[in-house]
Parts: sequence; structure tokens; C-alpha cells
Amino acid sequence: MATTETITAGEGHEAAALLERTRDAVNPELRRTVESLPGSMRRVAMYHFGWEHADGTPAAGNAGKAIRPALVLAGARALRGPADTVAGEGDGVRAVVRAAVAVELAHNFTLLHDDVIDKDVRRRGRATAWTVFGTPDAIITGDAMLALALRLLAQDGHPASAAASARLATCIIELCAGQQADCAFEQRPDVSLDECLTMAMAKTGALLGCACALGALYAGAGPDEVDAMDAFGREAGLAFQLIDDLIGIWGDPGHTGKPAGADLIARKKSLPVVAALTSGTTAGKELAALYAGPMTGDDVHAAAAAVERAGGRDWAQAHAADRMGRAVQQLSRAVPDLSAAGGLLALAEFVTRRTR
Repeated sequence: MATTETITAGEGHEAAALLERTRDAVNPELRRTVESLPGSMRRVAMYHFGWEHADGTPAAGNAGKAIRPALVLAGARALRGPADTVAGEGDGVRAVVRAAVAVELAHNFTLLHDDVIDKDVRRRGRATAWTVFGTPDAIITGDAMLALALRLLAQDGHPASAAASARLATCIIELCAGQQADCAFEQRPDVSLDECLTMAMAKTGALLGCACALGALYAGAGPDEVDAMDAFGREAGLAFQLIDDLIGIWGDPGHTGKPAGADLIARKKSLPVVAALTSGTTAGKELAALYAGPMTGDDVHAAAAAVERAGGRDWAQAHAADRMGRAVQQLSRAVPDLSAAGGLLALAEFVTRRTR
């Protein structure tokens, strides 16, 4: 299992190329959809995606890595959907792309809200939308993005659109429950590791699972294959969250765009932290004492060291590897010949080997 050390140039190349092709396929439809928003909501959304500066002038920004839409497209292709799911033509391909756009809009709905909830001031290397336009406009724009996602699926004439719309709506409810639990954990000193894993599966795993399931639906897969693809995405999503939590403590601010130890400063009950707090070790008790009060700069360094000495870092890395093993087992239920699922496997490896 790789740690959060830098990936070599050769590793992740296939995933990077797939993500680039996905952005090329998805971003035009994503931008057209966002530009349909009225007035100030359009301006906030265009800024959030990096396409405009705060004053409305064009920007060559970063709309995100596109991991979730890439899972939709790779999922459809693995199950013998449109012949070239990423760059092809035809109604089937366009429908899969719209599904991918819907997932990306839903994801960005969560990002706009998360930044407000967590009071994050940086996203993708620049000021978060709520710090620029205010909390009400950021929240309302996030709500509108979710509505756009569901409308995009509902208005599609593809046979899978109704099932896809219902599945995405159900996923968002689960995701919101996970976010609510995450917020509640910050006020509790006694969060168990099982509770934290359940929360992470809902908050992160659910949407990655939904992305894979939508790809399967648009490929015409049966219920068992769709469920297996959902389970693959969920397990990979939990591995993703474990790595994300490690980055939230030890990530390079130059890569993450956030302060060093951002999750510790916020006293988040992330998975490595809860593993440390429940370890029964002296270091775990030291971490609990640090989490009982506000964090200074020195406290952040001490807390990171305590998480590591209590075994939280090693546990998170090992558990991410275990979850990826489970993900591959689930994928093999839907795609017995895993050579046909190269894109999905490359993306799964990418999200558990990334450094930002």
C-alpha cells in the first residue's frame, strides 16, 4: 500500500490521462449548464469552478480533478456501454456525459456547503466562494447546483434517467446525513471508530458509489451489476477518505491550498484522529487533552505527532489498502474480466496514492 508520499511520474499516468479526457468531454456541458443559472448565482458558480474572477472577468481556473465524472464514464465503458464513452458521439455517449455532469454538480453542491460549514477560506488555490460573495449566496448557489443536477437527469430521454435521478437523490440524502454526523462528532469526546467509518462511508463513499452505479445504469447493466458497481465505488470512496484525512494532517499546503494541519486546527474527528483517540495509548490521551482546547501552532505539531505515535497514521494507511482490496472484489462481481475495467482500477489507485 502506498503512503501519502509523492507519486513517481510513471505511476498514475493512466488515471491522469483519463481525468484529462474526462474534463475535455464533461467541462463544455458542465459550463453550459452552470451558465444557465440566473444572475448572481451564475456569478458565484462561475467563480467557484474557476472560470471567472470575482469581478466576472474570465479566468483560466481549475474546475477540479473530475474524479467522480470519470468514474461515471469509466463505469459505463467497463460494462460495455458506448464504444468510446469519453470521446465518442451519439445519443448514448451524450447521455452518459450528462450523467457525469450531474454527479459533478452534486459534488460541487457539497463543496460550497462544506466550505461554509468548515469555515474553510481556501479552495483550489484561491479564496472560497463564501468568503468572496458571502455565506447566503454560497449556500443558495450550492442549492441551485443540486437542482441543476437533478433536472439534467430528469429531462434526459435515456431509459436509465429516471433510475439515475432517484439514485442520485437518495445518495444526496445519505451524504447529508454523513455530513451532519461529521459536524456532530466535533462536539462529542467519545466518537467510536465504527461510527466514524459509517460517517465516512456516507459522506464520501456514497457519491463515489453513485457515480459508478450511474455509469452501469447508462450501460444497460442489470440490478446486480449496478449494485456491485455501487459497492466498488463505496469501498474505494472510503479508501479515498482515509487518504484525504491523512492529507488533512500531513499534506503540503503548497499542494492542498490549505494550512498545514488544517483538520487538526478545526479539531475534526477524522479517521486517523479517532483511531488515535481510541487506541488506549499514552499518545492517544495526549491527543485528547490537546483536542479539549483551541489549537495553537505548537499544538498542531504536537497533535500530529501524537496521532502518529498512537498508530493513527499507520492504521489509516493499512485500512485504506484493505478497503481497496474489498473494492476490487466488488468490482469483479460486475466485471469478471478485470482487464475491461482498467479505467476504474486506475482511478481507484489514483485516489489512494494521491498527495493532494
